[in-house]
Amino acid sequence: MNALTLPIVDGWTIAKRNALKIRRSPDLLTSTIMLPSVLILLFAYVFGSVIEVPGMSYREFLLPGIFVQAVIISAQTTGYTLTLDLQKGIFDRFRSLPMAPSAVLIGQTVSDLLMNLASLVVMAGMGLAVGWRVHSSPYEAVLGFGLLLLFAYAFSWFTATVALALRTPESFNNVATMVSFPLMFVSNAFLDSSKLPTPLRVFADWNPISAFTQAARELFGNTSTAMKTSDAWPIQHAVPASLLWIAIILIVFIPLATRLYKKAVSAGG
Repeated sequence: MNALTLPIVDGWTIAKRNALKIRRSPDLLTSTIMLPSVLILLFAYVFGSVIEVPGMSYREFLLPGIFVQAVIISAQTTGYTLTLDLQKGIFDRFRSLPMAPSAVLIGQTVSDLLMNLASLVVMAGMGLAVGWRVHSSPYEAVLGFGLLLLFAYAFSWFTATVALALRTPESFNNVATMVSFPLMFVSNAFLDSSKLPTPLRVFADWNPISAFTQAARELFGNTSTAMKTSDAWPIQHAVPASLLWIAIILIVFIPLATRLYKKAVSAGG
């Protein structure tokens, strides 16, 4: 087995190990799949009764934002499980095995991607049950889910980097919450960002979450000509902006995560 295929094979082995671990952890399954599903019901039936979106139902406006939020929640599983492995000394055991050093991070991010796929399938089914519909072509709908999965994979490298820098589950959860909540709620995911005060509106327009949400809405056909759209470049060109964000995240955080992992291993976790 050559140096190119070894990380892939070893990474897939680690991915299967992590998938089994997540399946046996009800708390991780609950946060990854059940929490976004509860949010669909909460926002659709509580906020949906008081929030009006011009030209479309709030539920169709909402679901792409919930999809993006679910990706963020699920990707945090990568960071959380990495900190648990660090705390339990799992990396020391991996270091003693004849495996590619990069396999741990590859396997972790791939298993997270599989979890995101399962989460999106569940939420799409629930979304259809509460009234969400796709108004674009099947090809565009597939591209929409593909973009969400690409974002999920990229974001898992970001959470892996943060986890390897912090090294404890408690610290990671605190930082992840402080970062993810402002990003999600000061965006266009749950409401029309044009109605926000000017400083918050500017932040929302350039928030990557807004770009991914707008891209998903466009690809799923959940947009309305009656609704005012921001003139900001990431919103007017949401799909290219989303792809650009994915490329930036991967280029920056894959090397950072790899470096921090090597440091953690050399230090004995």
